Amino acid sequence: MSPHPDPDDPLHSLFERSRKLAPEPSEQLESMVWRRLAAVETPVARRSLLATIEAMFARPSFTAAFVVGCILLGLFLAETRVSQLQARRSAQFVQTYLREIDPQLDQAGSENVSVSLIP
Repeated sequence: MSPHPDPDDPLHSLFERSRKLAPEPSEQLESMVWRRLAAVETPVARRSLLATIEAMFARPSFTAAFVVGCILLGLFLAETRVSQLQARRSAQFVQTYLREIDPQLDQAGSENVSVSLIP
């Protein structure tokens, strides 16, 4: 762009007309702008815990991540419980199998021979 506008340009006359019609800025304009900037920069009062939680759940991305996290936690806990039940059942099967192989195991005392598969 050239530093001096072309007087034949149709926009030039439009800009000149708008400059003449535009009101002069107020003398207090600068102080008003600085006051508004200072108001924006002032720290906002701390919100309560409930308001903070509400603000977080108002965002759909956080809500979706929270729901997915809860589902994954539930699946993990269910898998852990099933794993423990299977370990107990396996230990019982091993004890039953040992008693079937050696019937005198019960008479000799089962506390001497113990199989523990449960961590």
